[in-house]
Amino acid sequence: MIVVMNRIPVREEYRDAFENRFRNRAREVDRFPGFIRNFVLRPATEENPYYIVMTFWESREAFEAWTRSEAFERAHQRARSETRPEWFAGRNVFEMYEVILDTEADASA
Repeated sequence: MIVVMNRIPVREEYRDAFENRFRNRAREVDRFPGFIRNFVLRPATEENPYYIVMTFWESREAFEAWTRSEAFERAHQRARSETRPEWFAGRNVFEMYEVILDTEADASA
């Protein structure tokens, strides 16, 4: 499994607008083969400007197919039209990881 993260620094006065954009997103990725799930994480402290947009994929190949797809272009074209440069306090940071361990709470404990 692959986890793709985008760390996006959002100015405090635009956080509501940024969050609403994700709540009302096109959901193109949700139907794409190999997609597992999506998290959008809000900073838990005021001094941290970074939101984390995290997607989980069955494989790197599935993620890369998404980035080359028409669905990707539609989703990102909409995102570009609904956001403004002044929302951001810096550049997006892209990161990709391969999952080597996945655990859950033990319900029997």
